[in-house]
Amino acid sequence: MQEHGAPATLERLLAEEFPDDATRNSVLAKRKGLDPRRFAETTMHRAARLGARIVVPSDDEWPGRVDSLALLELEAPGRINRDVRPPLCVWVRGGWQLGEALDRSVAVVGARASTGYGNQVTYELAYGLVEHGWTVVSGGAFGIDAAAHRATLAAGGCTVAVLACGVDRPYPSGNAGLFERISEKGLLISEWPPGSEPLRHRFLIRNRVIAAATVGTVVVEAAARSGAAQTMSRVLALRRTAMVVPGPVTSAMSVGCHELLRSRPDATLVTSALDVLEAVGRMGEYDQPSPRGPEHRRDALDEESALVLEAVPPRGSIAPEELAARAGLTLRTVLRRLSLLEVAGLVERRDGEVALARRAKAAP
Repeated sequence: MQEHGAPATLERLLAEEFPDDATRNSVLAKRKGLDPRRFAETTMHRAARLGARIVVPSDDEWPGRVDSLALLELEAPGRINRDVRPPLCVWVRGGWQLGEALDRSVAVVGARASTGYGNQVTYELAYGLVEHGWTVVSGGAFGIDAAAHRATLAAGGCTVAVLACGVDRPYPSGNAGLFERISEKGLLISEWPPGSEPLRHRFLIRNRVIAAATVGTVVVEAAARSGAAQTMSRVLALRRTAMVVPGPVTSAMSVGCHELLRSRPDATLVTSALDVLEAVGRMGEYDQPSPRGPEHRRDALDEESALVLEAVPPRGSIAPEELAARAGLTLRTVLRRLSLLEVAGLVERRDGEVALARRAKAAP
């Protein structure tokens, strides 16, 4: 395909010019009882009735980011680690231009058996991303995927579901209503033609498209063995931004997340939409101040004033001489600092002694 293009490759395969035995066996098995050109014509008619279209690499709306899959090499054995090349085409259902929708996009994925904690975090992440004009991509499954899609739709944003079956038969069927809403407000996409069944291995193969088509991927919840963790391996191999949400250490649905954070220093811990935006945005685009607690007037005190204030008892009053002894400072220094603390409203004079001001006692 990369060397000759699609039309020439098809002609060579139909003429039984095979580059290797594996390709030969695969093509002959698929051609058994099948006329490829008639199949293509039938599929195109089926897609047209559905309101779907096919997008190929030469089209303007082709998402160029997925072409980086041509350079992806994985050392792990197995078919899912060999089938990593860019998709030959993408079937699309929905009104958005595919490339435009994926240009500024973040994938949010996670466990199917998600917890209330995971669903809440997912909703807040997706909603925040939409508020800043980003597309949210996921796989349409139960759990975290569905929560990400629903939150995006609720926020009025564009969401893209990358399917492991035809766009005319989204799986799971329990999300049928959600898929219809996605096709109206976002996009349903698949590299398999309409009518294709949701075979198990296709879910793992399609994960590479989620990883490659987006700027970065967030894993919200993942068990010890999880498809979301497998998606993250593709994200890291492609040098995309890999982000992980930590969870309760007692939750089985966060074991995979914690293992990623522990074993992969190139994975970024995120806890909010702003964290995600800071990781995927341009440098300086979404800078945020470091988190800190509420400010108090005491924060601005110099060291000596802070020592004097700390030495004032929480109840009752104290003589300046005793206060100097408790603070370990000279009486002259204490008197000078007391004047400043009194002006600041932190202490008050009572019959020649010093006490905490009532407002200062009430403050944290």
